[in-house]
Amino acid sequence: MRRPARLSPGSKAAVPVLLFLLVGFVAPLIAVIWFSFMPPRSFSLAAAPSLENYTTIFNSTSYISFLWSLVLAAATVVLLAVICFPISYGLVRVFGKWATLLTLLFTIPLFVSENIRLYGWVLFLIKNGVLLGSLDTYFGIELESILFTRTAILLGMVYVYLPFMLFPLTLGISMVPNETRDAAYDLGATRWQVFREVELPLSMPGVVIGFLLTFVLAVGAITEAKVLGGQRIIPVAQDIEIAFTYAQNWPLGAALSVLLMLVVGTLVLLALWRFDLDRFLGRK
Repeated sequence: MRRPARLSPGSKAAVPVLLFLLVGFVAPLIAVIWFSFMPPRSFSLAAAPSLENYTTIFNSTSYISFLWSLVLAAATVVLLAVICFPISYGLVRVFGKWATLLTLLFTIPLFVSENIRLYGWVLFLIKNGVLLGSLDTYFGIELESILFTRTAILLGMVYVYLPFMLFPLTLGISMVPNETRDAAYDLGATRWQVFREVELPLSMPGVVIGFLLTFVLAVGAITEAKVLGGQRIIPVAQDIEIAFTYAQNWPLGAALSVLLMLVVGTLVLLALWRFDLDRFLGRK
């Protein structure tokens, strides 16, 4: 008589994790997706499904919010790459194995509320504030404030998401063995060739992870636009918040959330397919 199949010890140990993921991640995600097909301003999952919420979105100007969120997130990633790569490279080359520990110091601001930090920038940038007031008082220089502009929003996003780019970049650059650099120099490679052919490809896992992590977080940014932008730009995350709160239209907010997940998920999958992270990690 054939014995019933038994779970291996590893499978048994994974059961609690799978249950946690099903209850804490999959079930809420399915609820949001199903809710997006409910009639507008309904609070029940038992109504007949329809595409009315998606029709409303495609017939409105919500695409502007999507575009602004994507553009600001992409600009944040580009600026942080330019800022963080030299810092990460310098930390690794100067401090070696201590670079990762030093990079953790950049995460200290994360222990302070994002709202408090952004309102600190308001005091810094506001007219007659810390920056402009000091320039006017001590140097006689009068400048217009950039507060409540697109530049201020981008500045706030770069400031907030800097640790999320810096830490993966530092880890990626630290993965490059010094012996590989030395071997390239011994073979007659120039400094630029070493960077392009050795350092950048070998550090690409950290670069890709930093790019994706920062982009995904920045697309959902909302506080920077509210505090530093003065409602000049309405990101898609704010449209979702308005739908769930002030408008009391949960199905519309769920539909916006589903579309945002689809857009971001598609872009992330395309990036992972393009860069082939498994090959960079040496799994192929």
